[in-house]
Amino acid sequence: MNITQAEKAKRFRALHAAPGIFVIPNPWDAVSARLLVARGFTALATSSAAAAALLGKADNTITRDEALAHARLIAGVVDVPVSADLENGFGAATATVAETIRLAAGAGLAGGSIEDSSGDPVHPLYDLNLAVERVAAAGEAARSTGLGFVLTARTENLLHDVGGLDETVRRLQAYERAGADVLFAPGLRKLEDIRAVCAAVKKPVNFMGGMKGMNFTVAELAAAGVKRISLAASLYRAALTGVDAAAREIRDQGTFTYASRILTSDEVRPLLRP
Repeated sequence: MNITQAEKAKRFRALHAAPGIFVIPNPWDAVSARLLVARGFTALATSSAAAAALLGKADNTITRDEALAHARLIAGVVDVPVSADLENGFGAATATVAETIRLAAGAGLAGGSIEDSSGDPVHPLYDLNLAVERVAAAGEAARSTGLGFVLTARTENLLHDVGGLDETVRRLQAYERAGADVLFAPGLRKLEDIRAVCAAVKKPVNFMGGMKGMNFTVAELAAAGVKRISLAASLYRAALTGVDAAAREIRDQGTFTYASRILTSDEVRPLLRP
């Protein structure tokens, strides 16, 4: 089945408009993307950390071209919508952010996120006025594509310990007014805080799951008002953890019992196209 990019974006928007909650897991390569689709997930997202790790680099160190090449790979091998982690748009200027969105749409994506992290350790967040201008520029660029590209605006204030929950709400409300379709604040760790953020905005809220110590269920997050759950780089790290466990068994015990717990070649083969 070959689905057009516009149809993927339409389906992505429909997922956000439909009742209930959905999980948007983060694959790191073609076969992991196809496996997640085979397991029934109806949308996928890239992870900047996983994309960087595939190149042997740390998060937030890859170029825009590298990030888009990774996103293009994922989007090109599945027939479900894919949203990309576009970091801070790969530049402070509004024109740069807008160009990143246009290039993301050109890479076959149904959506993407722009964050307000500046990369400056002294001033880790963009000033709110500039951050809002950047979201507005991204939204205008998304609409200009005519594809229904879904823009997620993301505040990093909790990750940088800037301003607390009140600043989170202030920024997300501003980004909502600036034209974001989805709102996202990684670093929320209490259900009451998640509930407060969801109640403070009208647009769908994305929650970052798969984080150590945050063992909320899908049902609990749905009750708190979350619409979408992404998993960051946790699935990539889960796979790496499996490799590490197998390597340690071979090295330390001289056994290969891990082979009895892995997917067989016959199970993987349907995920690989000729």
